[in-house]
Amino acid sequence: MVRLVATDRFGIDDGYHDARGVEHRTSTATRAALRAAMGVHVDAGADASAPDGGAQAVRVLLPGGDRTAPGGADLTLEDGSQRTVDGELPADLPEGYHQLFPRGGGETLLIVSGGRCYLPDDLSTWGFAAQLYAARSRESWGIGDLFDLARLGRWTGRLGGGVVMVNPLCAATPVRPIEPSPYYPSSRRFGNPLYLRVEEVSGWDQLDARSRERFGQAGRALNAARLIDRDAIFQLKMEALEAIFARFKGETGFDWYRSGEGQALTDFATYCALAELHGKDWRRWPAEVRRADSAATAAFRVSHRERVRFHAWLQWQLDTQCELAAQTIAIMNDLPIGLDVAGADAWCWQDLLANDVSVGAPPDEFNAGGQDWGLTPFIPLRLRAARYQPFVETIRAMMRNAGGLRIDHVMGLFRLFWIPHSLGTKAGAYVRGRADELMAIVALESQRARAFVVGEDLGTVEPGVRERLADHRMLSYRLLYFEPTPPAAFPELALSSVTTHDLATIAGLWTGSDEAEQKKIGIDPNETGMQALRDKLVTFGGVSEAASADEAIESTYRALGKAPSRILLATLDDAIGATERPNLPGTVSERPNWSIALDQPLEEIEELELPKRIARALTRG
Repeated sequence: MVRLVATDRFGIDDGYHDARGVEHRTSTATRAALRAAMGVHVDAGADASAPDGGAQAVRVLLPGGDRTAPGGADLTLEDGSQRTVDGELPADLPEGYHQLFPRGGGETLLIVSGGRCYLPDDLSTWGFAAQLYAARSRESWGIGDLFDLARLGRWTGRLGGGVVMVNPLCAATPVRPIEPSPYYPSSRRFGNPLYLRVEEVSGWDQLDARSRERFGQAGRALNAARLIDRDAIFQLKMEALEAIFARFKGETGFDWYRSGEGQALTDFATYCALAELHGKDWRRWPAEVRRADSAATAAFRVSHRERVRFHAWLQWQLDTQCELAAQTIAIMNDLPIGLDVAGADAWCWQDLLANDVSVGAPPDEFNAGGQDWGLTPFIPLRLRAARYQPFVETIRAMMRNAGGLRIDHVMGLFRLFWIPHSLGTKAGAYVRGRADELMAIVALESQRARAFVVGEDLGTVEPGVRERLADHRMLSYRLLYFEPTPPAAFPELALSSVTTHDLATIAGLWTGSDEAEQKKIGIDPNETGMQALRDKLVTFGGVSEAASADEAIESTYRALGKAPSRILLATLDDAIGATERPNLPGTVSERPNWSIALDQPLEEIEELELPKRIARALTRG
């Protein structure tokens, strides 16, 4: 009999069952470490600054939900209009974020949500999953950019596809060395200027011809190296962008953009300017500017107003180019599960973040020691007391100019595996938030953005989670590599693919080159597991054991094409027969993860036959 999990009032579970069904109990030491990370005084058993997370801070109203309001209240709708509530909330409340003022005192954020994500009934398509940094054209400056994304969108559309999924395009701290991992962002609300096509930035043509030629030649010369040199790209692009901005006299569009983004943009741009002076980690800055709301920080904004304005201008340019790319096809953005504790969002929301812990995954059959992703979690009670403002802003930003959103490790909406730095991965435990409230927000923002949602539900998934995601019309994420059944038996409410950026490409698996690379850098690969995957390609894909890599790729995607799932994805790496995976988890210094460009420019990739054969295999009806 499976024991029911109990959760204390801070959200800490008393145990969990791993992928093998083995029970792990939360130790006293782990519980104490996690409470300390939340700022809880262990002896008192409470946190004086946020004792209950704001019991009345948030209320969610779903269709058919409880509308009672004992004692009555005053209600201010999102549009500023006001209503009086006598005993029951009105039946005609619009979806949105409203302010409820109970007559007994206090204030509550009333989230009215339909509870179902945007998902057109006729959505049935396929597309490519691309690591944008790796997808360079001959016009790129050493890294795939937003105009390359637009090119990918047009090409995919010509082949009959309807979506392109990209790696997170989130902002890194603009200080060298530039963080290569797209899943370790400084901010999830703003973008990375490395993805700008500088020659398409407004004002480029105002530079003198000699400067334009010098920048262009230097930028395209960076394509000669197979490995992406983000530091060199950053130095060149920033020099060119600064030269353009020096001639910028202002524009109404920029004013509107800054007004719309409000304080969030101001704070982010301020962080960037401060980081240029004091380094990446705000925790090591002079004490007086370690907070976004300090008097010294406000004075800095005034004294460095042009530099702050420059970083805001970069975000406006990114937004403009993202909007253009989104006109070519449905772009699916990817939301990282967490953020860099030294980065911009953490500086802005430091009071809501846990200390001395990171999130990851417990041990499983693939990772006997578990995984520590090095990302910092929000404290659930404090996030709720803040009326989920960071979460709302993040989801809204990630859905901007997007047709869809993949939520990395969607199980994090329910619980996250917290790892105390002092105790290690095996001493981690699960911490829960309010999944009902978080999913209501995702559904509301999805409908407003008209963006479908995919929940990456790979790994250890507790019972009932997938059913709740389906109830909210979030697509599941299924991989041929992991599924025990052939693609024809995959669920309809899913995005289905063969592999991901963290797993071997089909060519790397089929030829054995992925295992060979692991051995070369000192890793002992799971040869039994890799052989089982090859056997699966033979069984499910009908691949002949004597097939070439290209034949194995085509046959595998032909099998995937039989899946009834709403969206089918092929990786761009598979489409060109690449043998190297973008990322090998657990390797940082041993391998240039997130920095290996495709070995052909987009102009040549568009002429290859293999992508066309994959397109035919995935096109349905």
